[in-house]
Amino acid sequence: MTHWFDGPLAAFDTETTGVDVEEDRIVSAAVVVQDSPGGRPRIRRWLVNPGVPVPPGAVEVHGLTEDHLQRNGRWPAPVMEEIAKALAEQCAAARPLVVMNAPFDLTLLDRELRRHRASSLSRYLDRSPLCVLDPRVLDKHLDRYRKGRRTLTDLCAQYEVVLDGAHDAAADALAALEVVRAVGRRFNARLERLSPAELHTLQAVWHAAQARGLQAWFARSGAPEVVDPAWPLRPELPAAA
Repeated sequence: MTHWFDGPLAAFDTETTGVDVEEDRIVSAAVVVQDSPGGRPRIRRWLVNPGVPVPPGAVEVHGLTEDHLQRNGRWPAPVMEEIAKALAEQCAAARPLVVMNAPFDLTLLDRELRRHRASSLSRYLDRSPLCVLDPRVLDKHLDRYRKGRRTLTDLCAQYEVVLDGAHDAAADALAALEVVRAVGRRFNARLERLSPAELHTLQAVWHAAQARGLQAWFARSGAPEVVDPAWPLRPELPAAA
């Protein structure tokens, strides 16, 4: 019997103008599909002219300058719809969608759809709901006592996955997909009887618990950060009165 981590998987990743899902914009995105471990990935890429300044700090991360995006990027409205439809296609094909730190990328896409399409991600997924595998949540639950950071680069090192070209959306998506396969193999005894749909439900619970633990740590440290427990998509903020 083929385990889910040896079967078809898709992955999604973005590069952005910053880390605020409510205000920042997508400048590039990729969807990667792989039918089996080691199989040749099928990659679809998007480059976006966000229509807003690209901060130097963001350029340092992904290397996409404002001038390059203005010259080569497409206007956001059609791109966001294409991305949402591409994710819907993967869901309709029953391929689990790997998204590293899913609440960031999926929420940012949702906000871009609301901004440019007067729509939402859920509207594109109304017939085939998301089934997400988040390597960050999975690793943190299954190996919770391991010390150290859990960025994609850290997880690639931990699971011996090659990350070639970090902070390129396609490279990051493929690496996250390979990490999920590696997590599945390493923790096979705990995961093999769980379907991706069951794991999706469990990850929402695990992420909420992880968020509560991190929030408590911030409180003890006197830090003002607020950790959102929602996964894989943050709810829309209420409109200002």
